[in-house]
Amino acid sequence: MCGIIARIGGNDGAVDELLTGLENLEYRGYDSAGLAVKNGSGPEVVKREGEISHLKEALADEVPDGGLGIGHTRWSTHGPPTDANAHPHTDCTGDVAIVHNGIIENYDELKSELADRGHEFTSDTDTEVVPHLVEEALDDGDDPETAFRRTIEKLSGSYAVAMITSHDHAVYATRRGSPLVLGVSDGEYFLASDVPAFLDFTDDVVYLDDGDVVVVEPDGHRITSADGERVDRAIRTVDWDPEDAGKGGYDHYMLKEIHEQPAALRQTLRGRADPATGEIHLEDFPPGTFEGVKRVQFVACGTSYHAGLVGAQFLSEGGVPAQAFLASEYATAQPPVDEETLVIGVTQSGETADTLAALRQATASGAPTLAVTNVVGSTAARECDDALFIRAGPEIGVAATKTFSSQVVSLALLGERLVRDVTGTRTDGARERLEALSELPGHVQQILDYTSARRVAAEYRDSDAYFFIGRGSVFPVALEGALKFKEISYEHAEGFAAGELKHGPLALVTPDTPVFAVFTGRNDEKTLGNVKEAEARGAPVVAIARGDADGARQYADDVLTIPDTHPDVAGVLANVQLQLLSYYAADLLDRPIDKPRNLAKSVTVE
Repeated sequence: MCGIIARIGGNDGAVDELLTGLENLEYRGYDSAGLAVKNGSGPEVVKREGEISHLKEALADEVPDGGLGIGHTRWSTHGPPTDANAHPHTDCTGDVAIVHNGIIENYDELKSELADRGHEFTSDTDTEVVPHLVEEALDDGDDPETAFRRTIEKLSGSYAVAMITSHDHAVYATRRGSPLVLGVSDGEYFLASDVPAFLDFTDDVVYLDDGDVVVVEPDGHRITSADGERVDRAIRTVDWDPEDAGKGGYDHYMLKEIHEQPAALRQTLRGRADPATGEIHLEDFPPGTFEGVKRVQFVACGTSYHAGLVGAQFLSEGGVPAQAFLASEYATAQPPVDEETLVIGVTQSGETADTLAALRQATASGAPTLAVTNVVGSTAARECDDALFIRAGPEIGVAATKTFSSQVVSLALLGERLVRDVTGTRTDGARERLEALSELPGHVQQILDYTSARRVAAEYRDSDAYFFIGRGSVFPVALEGALKFKEISYEHAEGFAAGELKHGPLALVTPDTPVFAVFTGRNDEKTLGNVKEAEARGAPVVAIARGDADGARQYADDVLTIPDTHPDVAGVLANVQLQLLSYYAADLLDRPIDKPRNLAKSVTVE
């Protein structure tokens, strides 16, 4: 949600590198873009509603280059997408330029006070109060850093803020509840909401903590706490290549990332499981790590929540009480939490606001916490007691694909470790399951090579609605299939536990509502009964099933085939077919697949 980029270094080059950063942040979702560049005098601001291409057109004549600047992609919260509401925002004098992610909760009060003191506002945003507060502090005689600090102290809410002024040659930035990372290169520094923004220029990063204030100048950077005390943050090298964050010849990031799943899964599995012996080797979780755990709670949102549902089912079947909660509902649900409750936050970015809030609540209740995330150095990874990284590599498309597969596999391995530590025994069929996991990358590749998802998507293109059903561990896969379909095709799609179809949703089934049924080799006869109910109402049925699933083939109108594998692993393969189905359905409808309307890759407000 929104994206910040800042660059400082040399006497020119800022505009091109800021634009590259903004384009690399498009995946986060936005409806306007802008930048401010300092080229000897005050910051010169250009901003436009709409895509970055509109900003480029405006920049052709308006702004000379400089060595220092800030940029922003905005996803509207306060006020509609307009040129005036786009960032950066300035004070009355134009000497201060600010970009901001998040929400300033007390902006109404601050804006009213500033207006009473004569400040004039030109936008509907909460952000605009920030440069005006800095302006007042500068008028009081403060230097820019002190003015910045005094301003931040007055803000309530979540934010990442970056500022430049006409008074010096530096970028000032801070974060609270919204991600911000520093990129370090020879003679150049960058600040951004996410690493891919500056990955073209450097892979050396510094992850900032909440409350950190960073001052970046051409010859170095300095980080202090909210109290002004100097703090050291390590420089880390990310193992992502700029090409990893590009389309690589694919029409869309989503399709590229679907096709990256074999490689991502190999990374997830590498060194962690030995099918020959049935042993688990999680790098930071040796045998006995979880011996004191009595119950497990997963907190997550969206696709990560569906992965958490799979993880909870696996643990429950292994004898460890487990539940999955929507992170946004966790505070309301108020489940029992104590030092014997392990709370696992599943979050691709490690920055999801609702998930972070749930984890913090668990910590305050005395529970140990663990993050399952894709991003080393993310807030979740730093704040939790432990972290398990899914190793999926950068994911740019808003619709999560390879990260879901890697989350499910990571949770299967983590679940096996938990079951062994808590119960003292292996799960039934552990060796066979690990063998199936080791074969998963090759099986996914088979699906990618031979899928008929494009044909099936075309066959049912003009349907009224789309239903997805599954039982047990593939009920979450049905939910995930429906989520992918609706978020990128904009068509009505719903996921149901197969047995629930007859308890209400069957009233909606017609010949124009295809039903996609997932079969795993376990409880298939019951799912087949639900398929017959839908078929009796005239609905076409598409089975996602193994090639030898005769029952499914007999009653289905179409089949999306998955390789023969362990029932606990079949859901990952079925999900790949459903990802492809959603992609091709959206492509046929000419939807903006990588940037679906109203959605953002990283949701950093509650």
